[in-house]
Amino acid sequence: MNALVFNPEVQAFIQENLHTDITKLILKKAIFDGISNTELAEQIQGKVVCEKKLPTWFSTPDIYFPKKLAIEQCSSEKTAAYKSSLIKGDNLLDLTGGFGVDSFYFSKTSKQVTYLEKQVELSRIAEHNANVLGAKNIEFIANDGIAYINESNRMWDVLYIDPSRRIASQKVVRLTDCEPNVIDLYLKLAATCNHIWIKAAPLLDIKLALTELKNVQSVHVVSVGNELKELLFHINTQAACQNPTIHCVLLNDAQTHHFSFTYEEEQHAAPSTCTAPKTYLYEPNAAWLKAGCFKLIAARYGLEKMHQHTHLYTSDTHIADFPGKVFTILANWSYTEFGKTVPVKQANCISRNFPLQVAALQKKHKITDGGSSSLFFITDHTGQYRVMQAARYEKSPQ
Repeated sequence: MNALVFNPEVQAFIQENLHTDITKLILKKAIFDGISNTELAEQIQGKVVCEKKLPTWFSTPDIYFPKKLAIEQCSSEKTAAYKSSLIKGDNLLDLTGGFGVDSFYFSKTSKQVTYLEKQVELSRIAEHNANVLGAKNIEFIANDGIAYINESNRMWDVLYIDPSRRIASQKVVRLTDCEPNVIDLYLKLAATCNHIWIKAAPLLDIKLALTELKNVQSVHVVSVGNELKELLFHINTQAACQNPTIHCVLLNDAQTHHFSFTYEEEQHAAPSTCTAPKTYLYEPNAAWLKAGCFKLIAARYGLEKMHQHTHLYTSDTHIADFPGKVFTILANWSYTEFGKTVPVKQANCISRNFPLQVAALQKKHKITDGGSSSLFFITDHTGQYRVMQAARYEKSPQ
């Protein structure tokens, strides 16, 4: 960490060059004594990434930014704030501290937070920023989290862990693909705390994770807008649980939408009625789709499905608080009928339970992207292929 970055003229330069060409900047002659242009570029890139993801870090003077990858991998402020509303205790251990965003938010709701990070430079940066942001109840330790657990006999109220992918390019569908491997380490972790919270990547298979983990009390499937951000598994090491509650969470600027259920409840729910398109079309939020509460969406909101495996819903009555996108259906055709004339030449194409993906449909029917309406290519309740033109209902929650 280069302290010369905090000189007023350097800070002014960073602020004035947020939209500059970084490659050209790096190739220039050194602009400031004692600071390389590469270091300047890292500060500029880091701050740019923070503008929407971490607005507090972006807008606070004297924040030091690490390499861009560390910021891209950390929690957003919205998800960190949500987690801090759930995760709290007298003493909390963040085993994989990273840029320190989660630890900072945990410090608002927990009496004492201990942050662990094996990358010494990143730990120093996180500690500096926490001091700048006024968090005084975080202890920073530059050490591997599991090594620290093995060396310590201390008990914790809460362990929080965010395992990373073992192979950066590999998609993570199970927790054993991550490091630390919380499945193999479960007994060790459980012996040191009352609660374990595991943050996982959105692609993780939830049901598979539930078969591998023990005593999971709840799973939180978290989206910001319609982008699925993370999964959270809560383990109570002191209480057995065979039927955890699944919480679908949509974080918006205006409000937060929740939907809670169990897989047992979904399994025993009555099959959804399938019908022809009606007045309104409902596309569930990504968190609801990831969680797999397909029958309960229909049951709780009084909706009917287009097809058992087409996870789109319809009704003649508008549902104001539906967690997802709501459309007004303007027209619908059989796929054969649509293909004869292609009555819509520009639209946002969406393929659901349909043999062709969007790019292939656009190419085949010469449909350009954009416009004020969407074309849904689906399998309908009779098993036939159908196309619906729909316009976004103005007051959709996402």
